[in-house]
Amino acid sequence: MRHRKYHLGLLGLVILLMLPSLVYSQAKVGTTGLNFLELGVSARAMGMAEAFTAGVTDASAVYYNPAGLPYVYGREVMFTHISMPAGINYEFAAMVLPMESLNGVIGFGVYSLNTGDIPLTDYFYPYAADNNDDMQYFSAGDFAFSISYGRFLTDKFSLGITAKFIHEGLALETTSGWAADVGTCYNSGYKNFKIGMAITNFGPDFKYDIDNARPFPLPMNFKFGASIDLVTSDSHLLILGADGNHPADNLEKYNFGAEYWFQDKFSLRIGERFNYDSDGLTAGAGLRLPVGEEIELAIDYAYQDFGYLTQVHRFSIGLGF
Repeated sequence: MRHRKYHLGLLGLVILLMLPSLVYSQAKVGTTGLNFLELGVSARAMGMAEAFTAGVTDASAVYYNPAGLPYVYGREVMFTHISMPAGINYEFAAMVLPMESLNGVIGFGVYSLNTGDIPLTDYFYPYAADNNDDMQYFSAGDFAFSISYGRFLTDKFSLGITAKFIHEGLALETTSGWAADVGTCYNSGYKNFKIGMAITNFGPDFKYDIDNARPFPLPMNFKFGASIDLVTSDSHLLILGADGNHPADNLEKYNFGAEYWFQDKFSLRIGERFNYDSDGLTAGAGLRLPVGEEIELAIDYAYQDFGYLTQVHRFSIGLGF
């Protein structure tokens, strides 16, 4: 009877997570704001083209799928730096803490995007000249803070939820609000084959604090993914992952990636993204090193082909303790 209850609950969650696809069919391209929430935060994940909804097992689960938090076996922190085109920098930090008193895992995430100083051009100063001593500047930036909770409901099925506070500033104008993510993950037990689903950036419309400003929706997304350990041995591990995305402001997108580990210390990754504005190859590498007896250091790098905007580099550092 107990297992039947969990199976009915799993079926209900699957139906709930699939409902947005019916709504998104009416969506239009370019109708959402706060799109920094769609930028991948993990070098490991991006090396696999972000085919990571089912396979996430590190602190980046606070972003990709909170149902992956129970697969983080121990305390962990992660930091990521992303060099974007036009001098834009994106920073991410996360902390994951198993909590026996809550029968689950708590995660925290901080996201920050900053454009730096941008020359202000207007009627009197239409060009940004370097030798213009009177030139004025403005900046734009985004910030988000999240708290997540994930737990196993059975030995194979996990559930997670994330709540976010989001703030955006453009010169002197700002907007703030909240959003939420909900995710599930099912592990079949065969070759670590997992199925994951998540709704991300679900929440009310945002609006700038100026007269006649129109509200705009969040970049909500429905994700469905799978991963499998295709090759496993004492020295070798090959993981394959695939994701399908149904965003609120665009057509369906697809991600495929692979990750190879040698002796659980060195990794190589490759992936491909389809139906994106900047389709292209992703690749990366990682290294795990013991630091003392109880600390493990993880260093990851990812390259992303960004189409007409050249390429993007991601660097992540993680500590497990």
